[in-house]
Amino acid sequence: MSSPARSRPDRYDIAVVALSARALAASARKAGLSALAIDLFADADTREHAALAVCARPSRTGLGFDRRSLPGALEAHAPEGLPVVLGTGFEHAPALMRAIARRNPIAGADADMVATLKDPKRFDVLLTSLSIPHPQVGGETRKEDEQLSKRVGASGGAHIRRGATSAGRGRYLQTYVRGRSVSALFLADGRRAAILGFSEQWTDPTDLSPFRYGGAVGPVALEDELSDAIGKALMRIVAATGLVGLASADLILPQNGDAPDFMLLEINPRPGATLDVFDRDDGPSLLGLHLEACAGRLPQGYPTPNDARAAATVYADRPLRVAARLRPLWTADWPSCDETVPVGAPVCTVLAAAASPPAARALVLERRAALLESLGAALPAPEIVTVKAMAPA
Repeated sequence: MSSPARSRPDRYDIAVVALSARALAASARKAGLSALAIDLFADADTREHAALAVCARPSRTGLGFDRRSLPGALEAHAPEGLPVVLGTGFEHAPALMRAIARRNPIAGADADMVATLKDPKRFDVLLTSLSIPHPQVGGETRKEDEQLSKRVGASGGAHIRRGATSAGRGRYLQTYVRGRSVSALFLADGRRAAILGFSEQWTDPTDLSPFRYGGAVGPVALEDELSDAIGKALMRIVAATGLVGLASADLILPQNGDAPDFMLLEINPRPGATLDVFDRDDGPSLLGLHLEACAGRLPQGYPTPNDARAAATVYADRPLRVAARLRPLWTADWPSCDETVPVGAPVCTVLAAAASPPAARALVLERRAALLESLGAALPAPEIVTVKAMAPA
């Protein structure tokens, strides 16, 4: 994949880099910032929001950026000293973060912070020292249905397997806790944490990836006592680590009545997938709040939305190319028409809004099903799929 020609170095206020940078570019635009966006796709809607969208080279494994070429892409398009906001794609790559930071300062968690929070053993020690409930990492061998094998530094859930052994280098075991999957979106200023809202996640399982991320809806309400307990836990983590910027905490609310009210699974020290749920047209830009938090300023308050939003990922179940440019208004992140989407890769994101979280989730899943039917109806395949225009439901 080729990148655009060298751009003028004085046209950007910020660079946003993520596996998919569309939501960050949109938030930057809402904040009045001119953004250089670098990701693996340079989708049409990313180009709409960014001053320039650059398609970076993926790694050979397809699990992230090519670590040699990404710093070169920044050097080619971003002036030295331009601040960079990093999204998904760096949890397992602190060395790549350090290479970027040598030329362009990172606004957010630095490489050492990411290495601390995304190393399972170090994170386990941290949570134990802070008396924060969390599933056990490693330990004695358990039954296959009692623990999970996860890849270190991964995101999206597709890497998670059930198993009694870690099954490979770069993986670890974690006790499997059944319950409701929620996430807390929060801001950190290095000393304090401020929760902006909670979302609930669901999976889109396959035989090989039973915990693959499906989507999220929010804001969802938790009991005040539970919300306060989670907020205090995040305050202790921020005070102990110095975390700054927009981040999220993945949690399980166990079904077992004898278990703690919540279990903290991980901290994602960067803006993530729930930007589509919480970054609203009638509210402040979350990227703007991220930059303020990095400068040590937390908001005095955060507006409560009048509705709920949901976002779901559509994955390709066979190789396909999407030929039509006329696509539903309630979708985003479509690939370019000359790009083949491999099996298991995201095709697009489906969005919905409704009066309540259950209604928003039902609508986004209804739209997703209609879109999958449209894609499937177009196949004899694996080839070019025409996406019919569909009116909003």
